[in-house]
Amino acid sequence: MLLLASILCLTLQANAQQALFGRQEVISPEIHPDNTVTFRFRDAKAIEVKVTGDFLPTQKVETPRGTYDAPGTADLKEGENGVWTYTTPQPLPSELYLYSFIVDGLKVNDPANVYRIRDIATINNFFIIGGGQGDWYRVKEVPHGAVIRCWYDSPTLKMQRRLTIYTPPGYAHSGKRYPVLYLLHGVGGDEEAWISRGGCASQILDNLIASGKAQPMIVVMPNGNVAQEAAPGESPAGFVKPSANLPHTMDGTFEASFPDIVNYVDKTFRTIKKKDSRAIAGLSMGGFHALHISAQYPGMFGYVGLFSAAILPREGSRSPIYADQDKKMDAQFAQKPLLYWIGIGKADFLYKANADYRKKLDEKGYKYVYFESEGGHIWRNWRLYLTRFAPLLFQKH
Repeated sequence: MLLLASILCLTLQANAQQALFGRQEVISPEIHPDNTVTFRFRDAKAIEVKVTGDFLPTQKVETPRGTYDAPGTADLKEGENGVWTYTTPQPLPSELYLYSFIVDGLKVNDPANVYRIRDIATINNFFIIGGGQGDWYRVKEVPHGAVIRCWYDSPTLKMQRRLTIYTPPGYAHSGKRYPVLYLLHGVGGDEEAWISRGGCASQILDNLIASGKAQPMIVVMPNGNVAQEAAPGESPAGFVKPSANLPHTMDGTFEASFPDIVNYVDKTFRTIKKKDSRAIAGLSMGGFHALHISAQYPGMFGYVGLFSAAILPREGSRSPIYADQDKKMDAQFAQKPLLYWIGIGKADFLYKANADYRKKLDEKGYKYVYFESEGGHIWRNWRLYLTRFAPLLFQKH
């Protein structure tokens, strides 16, 4: 009996190892030396397999809300042992790319790739092509900052809320004080967005600081959804489904409560408590928040960054935060911001709103820096904007 048990145990171990190795046989994605990429998916019973991702040309998609650009698709061809394959016809430029498979009409992740990013309720695999812009998003052999999740008390909102905070390399032992960048997410995002949802903020800051292109700084990433204490799955609300349709979105409540965050950060971390040592920037809804927070508190921030920003309040909004915007803008620019930076993609659905806003700034003679990129309302642009914006901050400190 003992001998039989031993044989059975060895057989089970061998089968387990064989199953493990069997999963590793399919390599996907495979990045070739010339930066072409091969995708593979094993399913002998599948009738059709496609790959979709932001490395492919966009396609127009009709929805009840209108037409928008979506990632294109490419067909995989079935080969031996039920392995479907597609190789990009051209090398891919250096970048971080998102992708997934569509198998007989059902979108699925790549089982051969464990690296995934959640953006609101959508999960995609990703890979990085090096040799250029994508290198800013890699973890390199450089000094690393720390990423901290902490909770602060918001008297305005009457709740405790979660922050993600990046402290620069050496912060723990330097004894120095540092300038602060407040970095805000878009609709449906949360305090994880810039760190683990596609923003690569910690890698970008580590690499910029190590290269001497950016000053060491603290980066504060709050949750801009005032109905939430924290990101889905990170609060007493439990494992709720992520949603972009949350109460009090862009209704002035977050802007009104923002000094609670600044006060907590200044009390808890070694910050330089001056306007010229504070910056605020954000993408989409976060850009909207950055615009209106900096106008509401003109003595708080010396640097402002609008990344594909929404500009106008929602129709019917009665919040005093959005009242008298021309007067608030005049007061803000009278204090001469050190930098007012605007970035937008040529294909972004907010392009016209940003163009109209720039026209207004031009008419008033207010100085700003403008950066226009290819593409639309996507993380690829927002990561790029952070790599352009951060080196311009705090150069006097």
